[in-house]
Amino acid sequence: MKQLQTLKLFVTLVAALVISALALSSCTQTNITPDEARAIGREAFIYGFPFVEGYKTLYKQAVDKGGRDFKAPFNQIGHARSVATPKDTWVVTPNSDTPYSFAWLDLRAEPVVITMPKIEKERYYSSQLIDLQTFNFAYLGTRAFGNEGGDFLIAGPHWKGKKPAGIKAVITSETELSYALFRTQLFNASDIENVRRIQDGIQVRMLSAYLGTPAPAAVPAVSWPKLLEDMTESANLFSYLNFLLQFCPTHASETELMTRFAKLGIGAGKSFDTEKLSPDVKQAVEAGIADVGKEAMPGLMKRINAGELTSGDLFGTREFLKNNYVYRFVAAKLGLYGNSREEAVYPTYFVDSENNKPDAAKNPYELRFDKGQLPPSAAFWSLTMYDGKSQFLVANPLKRYLLNSTMLDSFKYGDDGSLTLYLRKDSPGADKEANWLPAPNGPFYCILRIYIPKPDVFNGTWKQPLMQRLE
Repeated sequence: MKQLQTLKLFVTLVAALVISALALSSCTQTNITPDEARAIGREAFIYGFPFVEGYKTLYKQAVDKGGRDFKAPFNQIGHARSVATPKDTWVVTPNSDTPYSFAWLDLRAEPVVITMPKIEKERYYSSQLIDLQTFNFAYLGTRAFGNEGGDFLIAGPHWKGKKPAGIKAVITSETELSYALFRTQLFNASDIENVRRIQDGIQVRMLSAYLGTPAPAAVPAVSWPKLLEDMTESANLFSYLNFLLQFCPTHASETELMTRFAKLGIGAGKSFDTEKLSPDVKQAVEAGIADVGKEAMPGLMKRINAGELTSGDLFGTREFLKNNYVYRFVAAKLGLYGNSREEAVYPTYFVDSENNKPDAAKNPYELRFDKGQLPPSAAFWSLTMYDGKSQFLVANPLKRYLLNSTMLDSFKYGDDGSLTLYLRKDSPGADKEANWLPAPNGPFYCILRIYIPKPDVFNGTWKQPLMQRLE
């Protein structure tokens, strides 16, 4: 009898454990309705896309040592020794005015010290500091601190130390991993060696190395998930988001958000698996993701093309964006790691003056600046051509990917002092070729970059000219 009772008790305990395990494994489907799953799926996809799109760059530049886009291990600096070309595919809509330098920072064990060299007053340079969420949390360089250079301490969210002697400023990142993206202005092709010398003067050191003190204990090694082709186009995004959130202490303003996401198995340390979702919940999540492409993006692009929404609205700090995750999403979608408006603005040309997407296979186009109406900049401006399909630079016989303010003396001007730029796949003729920006044989778009924009850009004094289609 006792053996039978013992057996019954054992069976009951096993059953209870099985039921408990099943409940835990299926919690994402027992506590959520399809309608709620669809809403959370949509919201979490918009929230998580910039994280995961940024992870592609992190993985290529700092983890995948055998890859063509690898730059340097964490807490070391790598350089692009020339401006971007069509072969550069590490980020969409790349800038080709300023050779880049790159440093991915792991701030878990201790802060990093970035040294900016002193440079001439006429040249623009910067270090854009970006956290895992793609917020631009600070800048070094021309606008923020001038061209005198100096040593700057970049700390993680948990560092409580005091400002060391010799440090010009202490800057705190909200996430334990962050990105320092350096830009150094290139005046012309013959200036490249000067840019390289400036790049060589940039230093990235651990605080202990800077102070000459013993390094702290090593932090646990990270098992970096490999990239998948559809990682930013499907529910696979949520697995990468969960991985990245472990490096992102929950901000006070996002506590309720994370509680809501947890109903779907999304959060730091959680395991998201679509196969553990019930069929109706899985379908609802996929529908929520599809909603983003069907509803969110078209509406946002309409506002951008109408000039109602600009790059100045899309990039910046958390405080500036006020947790507008939709803006952060479209920023990462169209131009990952764009500058905050004080540093640079990016008037776009996704449509022509008639609100049609430009296609150089069908028509040539022009952009005309009236006399005195060139982009107002305290640094420089440029107009860059991109392939409408790949979002990368356009290969062409001239190897000319942009026109900018350093070329002003080479342009041909109208009798009234106006400047007309020719955007087309074929040469406009030898007498106009200096003003020609070659386009692909198909869809294209252009980005106008204005570095350190003057007040005229924001107060309405300067008006962005429209792109005119020619028959």
